[in-house]
Amino acid sequence: MDLAFSGWSGILILAVYGLIMLGVGVLTFLKNRNMHKSLDAYYLGGRGLGVMVLFFTFFATQYSGNTVIGYPPSAYRQGFEYLVSVPFFIMIIMAYLLFAPRLYTLGKKYKLVTPAQWFEKRYKSKAVTILASLLMLYGLGNYLLEQLVAIGQGVSGLTGGTIPYQLGVIFFVVIMLIYGWLGGMRSVAYTDTIQGIALLFGVFMLLIGSIIYFGGLPTSADYMQVFSPEKLGIPDAPGVMNWLSLLVLIGIGAAVYPHAIQRIFSAKSEKTLKRSFSRMAWMPFLTAGVVFIIGIIGINAFPDLSTAESEQLVGMMASTIASQNVIFYWAMTLLFGGVIAAIVSTADSILLTFSSIISNDLYGNYINPEASQRKKLLVGKLVGVVAVGILILVAWFPPATLYQIFVLKFELLIQISPGLILGLYWNRLHTKAVFTGMIAGTLVASLMTVFNLSLLGIASGLWGLLLNIVICVSGSLIMNVSAVEENEAKKVVAL
Repeated sequence: MDLAFSGWSGILILAVYGLIMLGVGVLTFLKNRNMHKSLDAYYLGGRGLGVMVLFFTFFATQYSGNTVIGYPPSAYRQGFEYLVSVPFFIMIIMAYLLFAPRLYTLGKKYKLVTPAQWFEKRYKSKAVTILASLLMLYGLGNYLLEQLVAIGQGVSGLTGGTIPYQLGVIFFVVIMLIYGWLGGMRSVAYTDTIQGIALLFGVFMLLIGSIIYFGGLPTSADYMQVFSPEKLGIPDAPGVMNWLSLLVLIGIGAAVYPHAIQRIFSAKSEKTLKRSFSRMAWMPFLTAGVVFIIGIIGINAFPDLSTAESEQLVGMMASTIASQNVIFYWAMTLLFGGVIAAIVSTADSILLTFSSIISNDLYGNYINPEASQRKKLLVGKLVGVVAVGILILVAWFPPATLYQIFVLKFELLIQISPGLILGLYWNRLHTKAVFTGMIAGTLVASLMTVFNLSLLGIASGLWGLLLNIVICVSGSLIMNVSAVEENEAKKVVAL
């Protein structure tokens, strides 16, 4: 028996995981037929997710294709400098703790379904709500594109190229649309739990196999010392500044993911939410730390790969390890099945939130306010299908590496954070200042990104955020908020 990942063995693995995800969608639909009549039930799982399910759905949101498939190649190319990827995820948890418990309480109080509804409730401004919604849709579309690229690369790597990249994308997108359409948030959360367990087990087995068959970190360090000494060094001053800027950019940006905020609203209780976060605090070391080590070991295992070739690193390492031992074969089977299931689950949760913003915040509020909840759901689903079709065309020939796609979305998504977070605590935050700050920050970040402008090694999104915050704070101090407006804001944010 050929234990290497190739041909029909890989296809069988993908078929089994696909059937499991479809089965979860069908069973969820049969047990919760009424969910398609309510935005709350469909998009938030009836606000009843428990600790374990909530933990794994947060886990799948933060650690998906960009982590397991995209991070080892980045570590391969950059060397030990990429150790910064571990604090990325620590910063995300810290950012959550700034606002998540308070936002959960207010979300439950006002029955909020989407983060855009918080902007509407807090600022009572059509302009602010629409702008925040568009920025969130941009971030979600970008993140969904990343997942589609990761699906194609994962399927191609798992089957040894038997299933082409493009066909892999289409196959799993169809499965995603079916089970997501049937089961909503509950389907996503349950599949997250299944794939999360498989993913954690598989990643650790990949690490163990890498150490056994490729020699581990000492061997890679010896190789780098001779052939790639630059990958052993620490970054220079501009490099450190770039590290720090990415920590802030990704820490805050990932915490305000719209689909992550919907998971905050989905928690059964505030206690459940906090217990889930306490478990998430260990994951940067157990997931990002492990895949970083795998990427470093890959430098010695597969030297001198080009950028395009290195994007297939995890598949190459897993295939080699699987060919050595039947135990590792099944472990790598579980890993890659879990990886692809994780990517699909993340993509589906992104699509779910994308659809909810379209159906509830744009269509339901401004296009057809008289629409029933069933009709809003239908509109959101149909627009989601169209959006996926457009993104498939883009993903057909991916425009950048996974990491480049990953960073790009934060430049604009992070511009919603002052209005979102400051508005939870500061009653005198002025609506016009929030809108102006968001617009200015978006323009600065966009122009700097488009024209590839760099200043002091700081990410363009952070320059936009800095201007955004300055305008929000100074504008609110200059433009007096009336007593009526301040009292209204106090009532809104009161717990």
